[in-house]
Amino acid sequence: MPDPARVNGWIVLDKPLELGSTQAVAAVKRNLRAGGFGKVKVGHGGTLDPLATGVLPIAVGEATKLCGRMLDASKEYAFTVAFGRETDTLDLEGKVIAESAVRPTRAQLEAVLPRFTGPIEQVPPAYSALMIDGQRAYDLARKGEAVELKSRSVTVYALEILPVPGRQKLP
Repeated sequence: MPDPARVNGWIVLDKPLELGSTQAVAAVKRNLRAGGFGKVKVGHGGTLDPLATGVLPIAVGEATKLCGRMLDASKEYAFTVAFGRETDTLDLEGKVIAESAVRPTRAQLEAVLPRFTGPIEQVPPAYSALMIDGQRAYDLARKGEAVELKSRSVTVYALEILPVPGRQKLP
């Protein structure tokens, strides 16, 4: 049997759509056990929503001691925004609660981006993975319970509008 004490390091997972961070960690644990490594600590360096794709750093063994630092580290995100619909969950999973035919121009978007850069106070959405009394906020929200999360100080260093391959440029 391999020595579990020698299993330390990082797995850099290109997380696919619909896989949750917890599911990814559970799969790594299962595979390590199936490989004969027994019980090995496994964690991740930041929660990615099941609808998000991208890099999910998974820590194994002694590397799990660094997970907290990963959560506090600066990160870079790329995302796609669709205008004209608001959902009750603020993501694609929710029910559409409002629609609008209004679409901002590129100049209008560029004009408001500075309002969202620098140190800002950010209130996470109720449908987030944050824990409230040992339960995920999104689980409470899906049960219909009122979820109030406190604002957090964050720093947004830069925002830019990137071209989307195959999409028409904004006017």
